[in-house]
Amino acid sequence: MSIESNKQIKALNEELKQYKEEKEKVRKLVGQIGGTSSTIKEKIVTYAFMIFLLILFVYDVAMLISGMELFFTYEFTLSIAVLMVSLKIIWMIHRQSKVDHFQFWILNSIEYRLNDISKRIRNIEKNK
Repeated sequence: MSIESNKQIKALNEELKQYKEEKEKVRKLVGQIGGTSSTIKEKIVTYAFMIFLLILFVYDVAMLISGMELFFTYEFTLSIAVLMVSLKIIWMIHRQSKVDHFQFWILNSIEYRLNDISKRIRNIEKNK
């Protein structure tokens, strides 16, 4: 083996080590973004939606039991409930699309790096 090929092998080993470190960082980051744990803000929004819908439900039940309309009609509260559920679904879809976009970007950059490293490995093997 020549001195130049030893240098190339050492450089390649160093790049592989850096790649493994980057891969681990990316894995942790993607796990945080796409994982099941949610932030405090998301929990607050979810609980707010649930509480609001529960209040509307209790209000409707009270109207049905009492037989009179207090402030809003049954149809209006039903429309508000459907609107709130629709907004929650839209918010969830939007959040998931952001996560998907970021994961795609990360995976695309990993693929680019892998292709670059495989080309370098092929070049080193050709030069041997």
